This record gives sequence, structure tokens and C-alpha cells, in this order.
Amino acid sequence: MHIHILGICGTFMGGIAAIARAAGHTVTGSDQGVYPPMSDQLRALGIELQEGFEPGQLDCNPDLVVVGNVMSRGMPIVEELLNRRMPYTSGPAWLAEHVLQDRHVIAVSGTHGKTTTASMTAWLLEHAGLDPGFLIGGVPANFATTARLGSGSHFVIEADEYDTAFFDKRAKFLHYGPQTLVINNLEFDHADIYKDMDAILWQFHQLLRMLPGNGLLVANAAEPEISRLLDMGCWTPLQTYSSNPDIAADVGVQLQGRGLELLLTDGSTLQCAPGLPGLHNAENAAAAMLAAAHAGVPLQAAGQGMAEFRGVKRRLELRGDIGGVRVFDDFAHHPTAIRRTLEAVRESAQGRLIAVLEPRSNSMKLGAHRAGLSDALRPADRVWALQPPGLPWDLAEQLSELDGCAVRDDVASIVSEVSRSARPGDDIVVMSNGGFGGIHGLLCDALAARVGSH
Repeated sequence: MHIHILGICGTFMGGIAAIARAAGHTVTGSDQGVYPPMSDQLRALGIELQEGFEPGQLDCNPDLVVVGNVMSRGMPIVEELLNRRMPYTSGPAWLAEHVLQDRHVIAVSGTHGKTTTASMTAWLLEHAGLDPGFLIGGVPANFATTARLGSGSHFVIEADEYDTAFFDKRAKFLHYGPQTLVINNLEFDHADIYKDMDAILWQFHQLLRMLPGNGLLVANAAEPEISRLLDMGCWTPLQTYSSNPDIAADVGVQLQGRGLELLLTDGSTLQCAPGLPGLHNAENAAAAMLAAAHAGVPLQAAGQGMAEFRGVKRRLELRGDIGGVRVFDDFAHHPTAIRRTLEAVRESAQGRLIAVLEPRSNSMKLGAHRAGLSDALRPADRVWALQPPGLPWDLAEQLSELDGCAVRDDVASIVSEVSRSARPGDDIVVMSNGGFGGIHGLLCDALAARVGSH
């Protein structure tokens, strides 16, 4: 089958392309931004790419057009697709029909930690020799790819609640039919899609209605919105975990230095090393181990596998250690994720903690999270933030109560000021869900130039 993918260079649709190619299909695709590394990865798989969305690209007469959720009515190629009455579907629907039907699907959902938890789960299955398929919104260091078909019976998917396509406004995860479902946490997000928390809970409620009675729901017992969700109805066995000792849960989660200790229902304990700092990553690890156990990996074996987990690109990824100054890259863009990331770095910081933030997400642009931004950044000693073009609210005013905070409107100024300010022992944490103008490399280059000049 010849499949043409519109919006192929996004992480999810690029993963669909790689899986379709591995399944033996001819795959072509197009996007507005065809550039490395995704373009190189796809071309290496033998996938022909086109820049832009000209209607004429449909003249290749594919058997099926897979439409990414970046596409909308009014775009000439979308109108051409509909006028020609060509067969089309969404990425989630294609995956469900052609890949997931005969697999044990492990879906990892929630507002924060999906990529890390899904990466951990896939690695635990791989470590156990189960050769899982997976599709993850990041690059796990243990695999160096975002997606693969896999030959085993299990498939791990990062299951987000963003809408599916212009013709299907349901959450993407409603297509996946999981047997094992993880819900790490629930907070308001995606303000461009959902008007309030109740709208998000309704989508998750539909997901729980589809979860089979012989499946498993793994959930964080300390999350109030998850409790609200469960009150709406749950027809599947539930296994809970919590790092809060005052919350009743099936599995307790404790940090033991840099390690993790699980307190099990039979009174026994299991210790392992999650490989990533912070209590939130200990919770991610616990959820991944419980999900892997439901897929047949004994907890003891999962603990051994967790010790070999090497993290995920852009999740507290160390980009450089220059003259004793460490530069980290992190995807955090929601206030809760920003705070947890900074708290995790603070645990091991030897010097000052410098936060560099780009408020780029749609929810942040709409102002949905601006009220919580100052508190989220408080663990940092110094803060630099970018006021991006088109942000409809004043970032400097919002952060005015923070000591040691500077807001600038260009990346170059931030690079210059941060590199001059940094001193040995400092940790610089750059947080954005985008490229941030290549600031990570620019900071490393500026620090190296300063070190070389002394």
C-alpha cells in the first residue's frame, strides 16, 4: 500500500511513517518544515519527502492519505483531498487499525511525565527480551529512535489527549484500545483545545469506558483530578502508587538517596536506581514498573532493568559541562513540570541554579498558566526568560515579584548575559517545548569561548 502522510515531520506522524515503512508499505509525505533531524531519519528509511502542502502532490495517487492534526479546513491540499474524494484517515486511526489490533497495548497518559514513563516502560520490556513496539513523543537514549514496529506482542504508546484531526476532534488516545493504562497525573492543559478541566476529564472518562475488565489501570493515588475521574466510573482493576506517605496506595514510592524504594502491598520492599533525579521521576519509574509487571515482567526483573535506563533526549539532558558549568535541556513548559524539573536539579546542585525559559506552548501563549509561573521558577537562584514575539501578555510584569529575574526579547541577549554571569559549579537549565533559537548550543559555545580566553 502507498501511504502519503500530511504533516510527516512531527514526532508522532514521523513515528507513524517509520512504523508503516517497517510494515512494508511505500511511504511518502510532506510538511511545512522538512529539516533535520526528522527529515534525515525519514529519508534514511527510504521515505520521499516534499516541502509544503501543494495540492498537486496528491497526483501521486496514494492508496491512503494519513492526515496529521496540523492540517485544517481551508488549506488547499485539504480541500483538494476532500474534493477528489480520496481515501483518508488520521494517524491514530491508522495505527489502531493496522498495528495495534493484535497487540497488548500499554498506553501512558497524563499531563506530565508521559514521554519518560513510556520510554521507561518500553525499555523494561526490551530488557526482558520482549521486543516491544513503541511510539513515543521523544527519543529514549536506550533506543535512539522515537518509534519502532517491534516483533513482540506488546506495544507501548505515549497517549496524549490532544485532538486527533480536523475531522475527528476526539482525544488521540481514544483510538488505541489499551489493555494497560497509566495515568500519571491530571492538570489543565491544551487551552487551545479544552475550555476547562471538566472537558479534559470527559475525554479520560471515555477512555476508561473502553478499558477492558481484564486490563489494568495504573494511577497516581495522590492526584485529586484522578480521584474525580475515578468517581465518574471505573470498570477495570486499579493499582495505585504514591510518594505521599499520608495517601493510601497499593505501592508506596520513596527516594533513597539517588535510588528508588517501592513499598509493596505484602509489606516487602524493592529497591532500584531509576537513573533520573527527582521524586517525580521516581513516580514515573514506579508507574513504568507496574505497567511492565502487568505485561509479564516480574517486578524484581523490572527493577534490574530500570538501573540501565539512560533517560530521554530533552528531559534533563546534559548538553555540556564547560568549565564546571553544566547546561541542561528540558522540555518543561507547564508550571508544574517547570517546578519539578528545577527541584530535581536542586537536589544535586553544587552551585547556583539558573533557569532559562521560553514560554512557547499554546496554553502558555493563551495565558492559561501565567499565574503559576513565578512560583514554578522559585527554586532557581537566577532566571532569564524570553518574551517571544506575539506573546499577548507581559512576561516581565508577571515575573516582577521574582528576585534575580531578567526578561529579554531576543536569544542573543540571554546567551550573552547568562554566559557572563555563570561561574563554576552553576547548573543552567534551559526549558522550552521548542528549539528556543538553538540557545543550548549557543550557550555552550559562549561558555567555551569564555573558558578559552582565560
